[in-house]
Amino acid sequence: MKRKRFSVEQIVAVLKQAELGLPIGDLVRQVGISEQTYYRWKKQYAGLQSDQVRELKQLQDENARLKKLVAELSLDKAILQDINSKKWPGPRRNDRWSRTFAITTRSLDDGPANWFICNAAASTTEA
Repeated sequence: MKRKRFSVEQIVAVLKQAELGLPIGDLVRQVGISEQTYYRWKKQYAGLQSDQVRELKQLQDENARLKKLVAELSLDKAILQDINSKKWPGPRRNDRWSRTFAITTRSLDDGPANWFICNAAASTTEA
Protein backbone atom coordinates (compact mmCIF):
# COMPACT_ATOMS: atom_id res chain seq x y z
CA MET A 1 0.00 0.00 0.00
CA LYS A 2 1.21 3.47 -0.82
CA ARG A 3 2.56 5.38 2.17
CA LYS A 4 0.98 8.77 2.78
CA ARG A 5 3.33 11.73 2.72
CA PHE A 6 1.37 14.00 5.02
CA SER A 7 -0.16 13.32 8.39
CA VAL A 8 -3.56 14.61 9.39
CA GLU A 9 -2.00 17.37 11.47
CA GLN A 10 0.11 18.53 8.53
CA ILE A 11 -2.92 18.64 6.23
CA VAL A 12 -4.90 20.69 8.76
CA ALA A 13 -1.91 23.06 9.17
CA VAL A 14 -1.71 23.62 5.39
CA LEU A 15 -5.44 24.38 5.26
CA LYS A 16 -5.12 26.83 8.18
CA GLN A 17 -2.28 28.67 6.38
CA ALA A 18 -4.53 29.07 3.36
CA GLU A 19 -7.32 30.38 5.59
CA LEU A 20 -4.93 32.98 7.06
CA GLY A 21 -4.49 34.50 3.62
CA LEU A 22 -1.42 32.87 2.10
CA PRO A 23 -1.93 32.62 -1.70
CA ILE A 24 -2.80 29.07 -2.71
CA GLY A 25 -0.28 28.98 -5.56
CA ASP A 26 2.58 29.87 -3.20
CA LEU A 27 1.34 27.46 -0.55
CA VAL A 28 1.15 24.45 -2.85
CA ARG A 29 4.65 25.19 -4.16
CA GLN A 30 6.06 25.42 -0.63
CA VAL A 31 4.39 22.20 0.50
CA GLY A 32 5.08 20.35 -2.76
CA ILE A 33 1.54 19.34 -3.67
CA SER A 34 -0.70 20.07 -6.63
CA GLU A 35 -3.65 22.43 -6.49
CA GLN A 36 -5.91 19.47 -7.08
CA THR A 37 -4.58 17.84 -3.91
CA TYR A 38 -5.11 21.07 -1.97
CA TYR A 39 -8.73 21.36 -3.10
CA ARG A 40 -9.37 17.68 -2.36
CA TRP A 41 -8.00 18.20 1.16
CA LYS A 42 -10.11 21.33 1.52
CA LYS A 43 -13.22 19.43 0.45
CA GLN A 44 -12.53 16.61 2.93
CA TYR A 45 -11.15 18.46 5.93
CA ALA A 46 -12.46 22.04 5.71
CA GLY A 47 -13.39 23.47 9.12
CA LEU A 48 -12.22 20.46 11.12
CA GLN A 49 -9.62 20.33 13.86
CA SER A 50 -6.93 17.64 13.78
CA ASP A 51 -8.63 15.55 16.49
CA GLN A 52 -11.91 15.71 14.59
CA VAL A 53 -10.14 14.61 11.41
CA ARG A 54 -8.61 11.64 13.25
CA GLU A 55 -12.05 10.66 14.53
CA LEU A 56 -13.46 11.01 11.01
CA LYS A 57 -10.75 8.69 9.66
CA GLN A 58 -11.43 6.13 12.39
CA LEU A 59 -15.14 6.21 11.60
CA GLN A 60 -14.46 5.82 7.88
CA ASP A 61 -12.18 2.83 8.55
CA GLU A 62 -14.77 1.22 10.82
CA ASN A 63 -17.50 1.86 8.25
CA ALA A 64 -15.42 0.19 5.53
CA ARG A 65 -14.78 -2.80 7.80
CA LEU A 66 -18.48 -3.15 8.60
CA LYS A 67 -19.46 -2.87 4.93
CA LYS A 68 -17.04 -5.67 4.11
CA LEU A 69 -18.49 -7.78 6.92
CA VAL A 70 -22.06 -7.20 5.70
CA ALA A 71 -21.04 -8.15 2.15
CA GLU A 72 -19.45 -11.40 3.36
CA LEU A 73 -22.47 -12.30 5.50
CA SER A 74 -24.85 -11.51 2.63
CA LEU A 75 -22.86 -13.80 0.37
CA ASP A 76 -22.94 -16.56 3.01
CA LYS A 77 -26.70 -16.13 3.36
CA ALA A 78 -27.22 -16.30 -0.41
CA ILE A 79 -25.14 -19.48 -0.64
CA LEU A 80 -27.07 -21.12 2.20
CA GLN A 81 -30.41 -20.14 0.66
CA ASP A 82 -29.30 -21.55 -2.68
CA ILE A 83 -28.27 -24.82 -1.06
CA ASN A 84 -31.51 -24.97 0.94
CA SER A 85 -33.68 -24.40 -2.14
CA LYS A 86 -32.29 -27.39 -4.05
CA LYS A 87 -34.07 -30.69 -3.96
CA TRP A 88 -31.71 -33.32 -2.64
CA PRO A 89 -32.27 -36.96 -3.64
CA GLY A 90 -33.20 -39.41 -0.94
CA PRO A 91 -31.17 -42.52 -0.18
CA ARG A 92 -30.63 -44.83 -3.11
CA ARG A 93 -32.72 -48.00 -2.98
CA ASN A 94 -30.34 -50.27 -4.89
CA ASP A 95 -27.43 -50.47 -2.50
CA ARG A 96 -27.26 -52.90 0.40
CA TRP A 97 -26.50 -50.26 3.04
CA SER A 98 -29.69 -48.26 2.45
CA ARG A 99 -31.85 -51.41 2.61
CA THR A 100 -30.16 -52.56 5.81
CA PHE A 101 -30.43 -49.11 7.34
CA ALA A 102 -34.10 -48.78 6.39
CA ILE A 103 -34.96 -52.20 7.83
CA THR A 104 -32.95 -51.52 11.00
CA THR A 105 -34.57 -48.16 11.67
CA ARG A 106 -38.04 -49.45 10.89
CA SER A 107 -37.70 -52.40 13.20
CA LEU A 108 -36.43 -50.73 16.36
CA ASP A 109 -39.82 -50.96 18.05
CA ASP A 110 -40.40 -54.52 16.89
CA GLY A 111 -37.53 -56.18 18.73
CA PRO A 112 -33.85 -56.86 18.21
CA ALA A 113 -32.61 -55.22 15.07
CA ASN A 114 -29.88 -57.79 14.50
CA TRP A 115 -32.43 -60.40 13.48
CA PHE A 116 -33.71 -58.09 10.72
CA ILE A 117 -30.20 -57.20 9.57
CA CYS A 118 -29.29 -60.85 9.32
CA ASN A 119 -32.52 -61.67 7.47
CA ALA A 120 -32.01 -58.71 5.13
CA ALA A 121 -28.46 -59.81 4.42
CA ALA A 122 -29.61 -63.37 3.84
CA SER A 123 -32.43 -62.29 1.54
CA THR A 124 -30.07 -60.17 -0.59
CA THR A 125 -27.65 -63.10 -1.03
CA GLU A 126 -30.50 -65.41 -2.02
CA ALA A 127 -31.88 -63.06 -4.64
